[in-house]
Amino acid sequence: MIDFKEITSPAYVLDESLLRKNLSLIKSVKERSGAEIILAFKAFAMWKAFPIVREYISYSTASSVFEAQLAFEEMGNLAHTYSPAYTETNFPTILKYSSHITFNSLSQFERFYPAVQAYQERSISCGLRINPEYSSVETDLYNPCSPGTRVGVISDLLDDKLPEGVEGLHFHTLCESTSFELEKTLEEVEKHFGRFLPQIKWLNMGGGHLMTRKDYDVEHLIKVLKQFQSKYPHIQLILEPGSAFAWETGYLLSTVVDIVENKGIKTAILDVSFACHMPDCLEMPYKPRIIGATDAVAGKPTYRMGGNSCLAGDYMGDWSFEKPLKIGDSIVFEDMIHYTVVKTTMFNGISHPALVCHTLEGKNLIWREFDYSDYKSRMD
Repeated sequence: MIDFKEITSPAYVLDESLLRKNLSLIKSVKERSGAEIILAFKAFAMWKAFPIVREYISYSTASSVFEAQLAFEEMGNLAHTYSPAYTETNFPTILKYSSHITFNSLSQFERFYPAVQAYQERSISCGLRINPEYSSVETDLYNPCSPGTRVGVISDLLDDKLPEGVEGLHFHTLCESTSFELEKTLEEVEKHFGRFLPQIKWLNMGGGHLMTRKDYDVEHLIKVLKQFQSKYPHIQLILEPGSAFAWETGYLLSTVVDIVENKGIKTAILDVSFACHMPDCLEMPYKPRIIGATDAVAGKPTYRMGGNSCLAGDYMGDWSFEKPLKIGDSIVFEDMIHYTVVKTTMFNGISHPALVCHTLEGKNLIWREFDYSDYKSRMD
């Protein structure tokens, strides 16, 4: 058990033992299903943990030139890269650091495929992102198949043969989803794009496969993948989850710095911000768990948690505690490693939480601390 009193607030705290537990499960799914499972940096890019990740998983996926370069420098691999759009400025770097490049549109493919053909260093496998026009994701912000979406090519835009040079297809329609939602998605992919499956070498099923969640049916996932593979034995199946790698592997440690009351509502002001440090709580939205707290219970001391930015909506509520909170108390949010560090901002110049790893040996390694120079240099 982590003794948070030994760590200076605020801090993101990654628990190595929990990360390894997730990695072991992911590796098992990879080995039993035959599918390649690669790490998506968009959810987890804490690169000082990559030596641990590499013990279980060898490859990663990138959505930008910086992520592709990080894959090469810190994961030691060429990235499977997809971006909604490449430019003449960044595409040479994409070529340098990618083994696979997926294009979002036919026009992007036509524009940049000649550069792939002309690249002398090595061959690069190209693919198209497809839109099966089906997604079980209910939050519009995360639904890539809504009408008029900017991501992916719909079937009606393609003939019966893929453009020469396209070796793979890529879809990403899931978000913290189940294997049953993947199964339904694959049915839609076959329905809309089945005519192309005999032509391709690989099929990237994107992210959103939350196989490390406690209620996820891992056996069903393996069954779905093996059944699909049996129909198309020539295709390399690829999954690129992000959240599954870091799901419930760590915490955000914060401290109560003030308590204010307005119209009977008590708010504990913290030294962290939902807007800056836990953005998905507001975007998704979802209410995180706090160690030692529950949802609101009548008669118990109950508080909103307030962020320390000037954004009026930088708060969430409500949580109940066994005893009243006081200034200096620790508030520890659970499951705060995925889609946190990669999305943080320095809005208002607020101090950024440190990055800490709680090791198997029980040590708290400070991987990174942030100061004024980090804020100032962003606008240097």
